[in-house]
Amino acid sequence: MSKKILIVDDEPNIIISLEFLMKKEGFTVAVAGDGDEALAKAASFEPDLVLLDVMMPKKSGFEVCEALRADPARAGLQIVMLTAKGRDTEVAKGLAIGADAYVTKPFSTKDLLAKVKAMLGVA
Repeated sequence: MSKKILIVDDEPNIIISLEFLMKKEGFTVAVAGDGDEALAKAASFEPDLVLLDVMMPKKSGFEVCEALRADPARAGLQIVMLTAKGRDTEVAKGLAIGADAYVTKPFSTKDLLAKVKAMLGVA
């Protein structure tokens, strides 16, 4: 069974490129454009991993991460925060609230894919 990835970003170009990349690698993909939609999709799609932008409308990535971590049904969910804010304090905050990894933009799609595969235990 293919692993499921939820891509959450308010930047259409990033969603398009990440969705293409992950589908090409055989993952099942869903997308969301803001924090509220991310939580709704996480409930219905039940992803194995979330690629989560930090700065978004409605709810920030930090708020979404906290909400997902507060849900016992999502205990095994892997969360990768994606952000243009690469300051140490931002990274520390993301990891402190439960993100499994933190990737700063711009990022290498090759490196991101390698990280996703490693986190999901996919060769």
